[in-house]
Amino acid sequence: MSTSKAERLLIADDDANLLAAYVLLFEAYGYTIQTATDGPGALAAYCTWRPAVVMLDVQMPHMDGRAVARAIRHLSGISPPLLLAVSALYAPYERADSLDAGFSYHFVKPAQLPAILAAITSRTII
Repeated sequence: MSTSKAERLLIADDDANLLAAYVLLFEAYGYTIQTATDGPGALAAYCTWRPAVVMLDVQMPHMDGRAVARAIRHLSGISPPLLLAVSALYAPYERADSLDAGFSYHFVKPAQLPAILAAITSRTII
């Protein structure tokens, strides 16, 4: 079940149970995981760890996932990570807002985890 190489994956969500479930799943597929429970924690973890993939809840305390995505996209001198929004927000304009903020994908909770895995594994690495 593991991937061919361990990739770094940062996951941020303010729901501790959901976060734990994500960690179990992605670790089973060979990803090296760090987590955060709010936006500032996610941005700090990204800046110090530089994962290849960042999966963010949109609605988090203190700084939402879209603000984190915009901040990551504005960092200079680095290859941007794959940014995935996983949110309860489902309206077409909310999905568009996520893409405008810099996310590559916007998945709606309860997210189809095979679709998230497919998005991560099928991306082109720059």
